[in-house]
Order: sequence, then C-alpha cells, then structure tokens
Amino acid sequence: MTGTTKSTTTSKAYEGFSAEERAAMKERAKELKASANRAEAEKAQLEKIAELSEPDRSMASRIHELVAEHAPALAPKTWYGMPGWAKDGKILCFFQPAEKFGARYPTFGFNDVAQLDDGTLWPVAYALTELTPENEATIADLVKRAAG
Repeated sequence: MTGTTKSTTTSKAYEGFSAEERAAMKERAKELKASANRAEAEKAQLEKIAELSEPDRSMASRIHELVAEHAPALAPKTWYGMPGWAKDGKILCFFQPAEKFGARYPTFGFNDVAQLDDGTLWPVAYALTELTPENEATIADLVKRAAG
C-alpha cells in the first residue's frame, strides 16, 4: 500500500513493577502459602528471624519464645517480612526490626485486634533498646492481655 503512514505514540511504555515491588509480592505469596500450615509458618518466621542482624535477631528470637510461652494460641507468621503472631488469621502483634526501615531502634507492636484498649488513649508500639527481665515481663503481660 502506498501513501499510508504508520502512526506512533510518544507516551512512555509501561515497564512493569520495580524490583522492590516484585520482591514484596514474592515475599507476600510465600507468607500466604506458609500460613496455611502452622509448622510451615513458624519455620518461615524463624528463618526470617535468623536473617536479622544483631541485636534485632536476639530480641526477635526472645520475643518469639515469650509469645509461645504466654500466648500459645497465637499463630507464628511472617508479616511483610517481619515476625508476627496472629489470632484467628489476623496479625495481633509483630516485631519490627530496626534494620527493616533504617530506624534507630526495633519496635514490638500491636494491631487493632489486640485487646489492649485502655480508655481513649493507649500505646500500640514499644521501642526496644534491650530486653531486660522487666521488659520481658511487660511483653509477656501485654501479649496475654492482647490475646484475650
């Protein structure tokens, strides 16, 4: 055919997801697969804890022990690549390593399914610089209360 022209567009082509987005999606897919089986979920959680650098690793490991001892009904899981513990399939509490977001300190936090309500204002995350026996007792008490 003579006399025809091919039209072109100058809009930018879709390049897909970034490497970070693809990694997050793969991580979430692994979490969902592992959560179907408690033993697999706990294995995945312990693997994530083992990947952490110190002092995050030792704190996360000890918190895992405290949760297992004081709220054994909570199911270990990973949540956005962090150690978490679920009640009825919903993450109740989690350990956020300092290295995850380049923070000054790790935190131990609770989501809205935690039964920690105290009036009209209460903390839902706690900064950790070390785990003392007093801190461990506080975490044990919070986890028991939160799990109901």
